[in-house]
Amino acid sequence: MEYVGDTAMYDLVSLGEAGIPGEVVAISGSVVTVQSYEYTGGLAPGDVARPQGAPLSASLGPGLLGGVFDGLLRPLSGSGDWLAPGAAQGVAEERAWLFVPAVSEGDRVHEGGVLGQIRDGGPVPLRVLVPPGAGGVVERVAPEGRYRQEAVVAAVSGTEVRIGTTWPVRRPRPVRERGGEREALATGQRVIDLLFPVARGGTVAVPGGFGTGKTMLLQQIAKWCDADVIVYVGCGERGNEMADVIAELSALEDPRGGGRLADRTVTIANTSNMPMMAREASIYTGATVAEYFRDMDLDVVVIADSTSRWAEALREFASRTGALPAEEGYPAGLASAIAAFYERAGAVTTLGGGRGSVTVIGAVSPPGGDLTEPVTAHTERFVRCLWSLDRDLAYARHYPAVSWAGSFSRDAAALAARHAAAGDPAWSARRDRIASVLAEADRLADLVDLIGITALPDQERVSVLAGRLVREGVLRQSALSAHDAYCGPDKAAALAEAVLAVVGRCRELVASGLPAATVETVDFGPVLRAGEEVGPHDAEGVRARREAMLARLGELRGPGVSHRAVAGRDVSDRDWLE
Repeated sequence: MEYVGDTAMYDLVSLGEAGIPGEVVAISGSVVTVQSYEYTGGLAPGDVARPQGAPLSASLGPGLLGGVFDGLLRPLSGSGDWLAPGAAQGVAEERAWLFVPAVSEGDRVHEGGVLGQIRDGGPVPLRVLVPPGAGGVVERVAPEGRYRQEAVVAAVSGTEVRIGTTWPVRRPRPVRERGGEREALATGQRVIDLLFPVARGGTVAVPGGFGTGKTMLLQQIAKWCDADVIVYVGCGERGNEMADVIAELSALEDPRGGGRLADRTVTIANTSNMPMMAREASIYTGATVAEYFRDMDLDVVVIADSTSRWAEALREFASRTGALPAEEGYPAGLASAIAAFYERAGAVTTLGGGRGSVTVIGAVSPPGGDLTEPVTAHTERFVRCLWSLDRDLAYARHYPAVSWAGSFSRDAAALAARHAAAGDPAWSARRDRIASVLAEADRLADLVDLIGITALPDQERVSVLAGRLVREGVLRQSALSAHDAYCGPDKAAALAEAVLAVVGRCRELVASGLPAATVETVDFGPVLRAGEEVGPHDAEGVRARREAMLARLGELRGPGVSHRAVAGRDVSDRDWLE
């Protein structure tokens, strides 16, 4: 289209009679290049193009919670099978909200200050705030009552304030200060909370090949983590997977007070059959929604599944514009784009002086499981935690298939001090002991495959047994179990301590002269099954099983041990050699 003088890069343009939205991606002389967010069938030379004078912006308001939207934050609920071309943005439900003012006329307020509350917005406390850049004297405020999202409910020094607001998706919302005391985000998944914890406001990458359980793990975190609001961005995922996510969130009871979990979740469903540019915009839309709730002093988790599909959209767009390709065809600015996205996470002091956070968890789907490809490699540089999923674990039906050898957490040291201050000084030592057991078992695994378990010295045989007990009794967790889908911190600590205590007793028995083969024949089922058989918070039930297991091991010190009696029968020297 011809340049009209008031158009800038990234501005929205309405194309054709249907008003198909597009974005300015290049300006060369008098020629403006617009990339459409939708299918352009039906557009013809001579059709009108109307600049909107603003970049792509998200319409933010209380109607977001519980809604399902596309990558441009247009409601999908109630829109039929397909969005109509040029469908307008806005919340899915045009309803009136109960507004209760928190200030009076003549009060002085600053940016980010609370003007009122929305009392019927669901399980999350919602507020109407003074917009960024505004502040001063409250000239008028609406009385308590029901108002639509576009209604003006206050005026502050000439600035009208509505229940809803808009914000450009590519521009981070301002805060007063970043950083502060680190707090752990509890996910309810033992392998994460015990070994690779993430702090509120942290960043996580979850790389894994096909079939390793990325989507299931992210769904578990969406269901059980202790965030106030979940923003689930399905970026380029299959439609059936997104349908499953929406159905499960709608059916699941919120563990934080009843109701539906979906009532505090915002779902952005930008599936693989939707346009490339909408996919590229979807993660920015999700980050903007998260920042909107963060500014209300809430803790928000953004789950992006997956950032690889978003990066592929960047690659496709770069190819269309003729940009010089870099490694594997991705644009040269890929690393900067990934960094800019993850930088929108953080624990902050809001403009209003409260505390809020945005935690970003991004799945990475490397082609062929190649963790050295550009998206995975660049992402690892910018995140605080890496939960790498292992194909061998997944194929062995060990879920979550988080690799303890290939994952890391840069938040662990800071969170250890936090746990100690909260009354769990043994957290760091417990984590180190589990990691040590796993590392020793991994070191011996190849040797066992080569020469067999019976060729190892007894103490090393116990190390192999210890690795199995930790893997099966602590790290493995069933998403289908009513007791084990979520694991509270007390139960997780009790399970870890139980297994470590059993391992310690086994080492003592072998050190006292008991053959390792005798220890290996013991039924460790009571400890291994504790995760699925006791409640999510039943630490006492785990401790009872621990004591029973230790008592059973103590029986091996009886007179039968000296005669190598195992399970009620004598075992010959030939049996031990075998």
